[in-house]
Amino acid sequence: MTEQQQKTPYDLPDASGLTIGILGGTGDQGKGLARRFALAGHRVTIGSRKAERARAAADELGADLPVSGAENPVAAGESDVVIVAVPWDGHRATLESLRAELAGKIVVDCVNPLGFEKGKGAFALPVEEGSAAEQAAAVLPDSRVVAAFHHVSARLLLDPEVDEMELDVLVLGNDREATDLVQALAGRIPGMRGVYGGRLHNAHQIEAFTANLISMNRRYKAHAGLRITDV
Repeated sequence: MTEQQQKTPYDLPDASGLTIGILGGTGDQGKGLARRFALAGHRVTIGSRKAERARAAADELGADLPVSGAENPVAAGESDVVIVAVPWDGHRATLESLRAELAGKIVVDCVNPLGFEKGKGAFALPVEEGSAAEQAAAVLPDSRVVAAFHHVSARLLLDPEVDEMELDVLVLGNDREATDLVQALAGRIPGMRGVYGGRLHNAHQIEAFTANLISMNRRYKAHAGLRITDV
C-alpha cells in the first residue's frame, strides 16, 4: 500500500445500506430529509405519534420512493439510524417514551431550541443540559447521540427543482465511529457534505446559529446554508 492509499482522517465508512427512521417526520424538515435519503436509495420510515399521519406524510412523497409511515416506536425500532426532528416542546417527552427502542442505536438530533418574538425574530432558548443534543444524550444513556442537520433548508429539501443541496452539515458527537457514519450519511445526499464540528458539548452554538440563518434568510429572501473552507 502506498502512502497515498493509506487511510486518512477524512476516510468515511460506507453508509449506503442504512435504514433510516425519522421521528417527527411529518413536519417539513423531517419530511424533506426523508425525501432526500429515499432518493439516495435508503429505506426510510417516517414516525409520528399517530400512524395515519405518518402514512399520509409518506404518501405525499410519492409511491415510487422507499418511504413508509408508522408510529414512532415502530420507526425507531426498525431503523439503523434514527433522526430526531420533533418540535422542541415535545423533545424530551418523545425521547423518554422511546428509550428502549433507541437503545444501542445512533440517534441524530437536529432539533433547534428556538423562540420567536414579534419584532425581534428568532432567538436561542436556554436548555438546562446545554443543548437539545445534550438533553438527548442525558435522556438516552444507552444510545449513541450525534448532532447534525441543523442548518438544512426544509424548503430546498422538498423542492423537486433542486437537484443538489449545496451545503456542509456540521456533525458533532463524542463517538468517533458514530460521527463518521453520520458524516458519510450526509454525503449520500448530492451536493451535501458532512464535516466534523466537535464534541457534543459544542452543540449549543450550532443549534443557536440557526436563529442567525433565519434572520439572514428573511433579510435576503434566501435559503442560506453553510460551507466550510480549507477542509
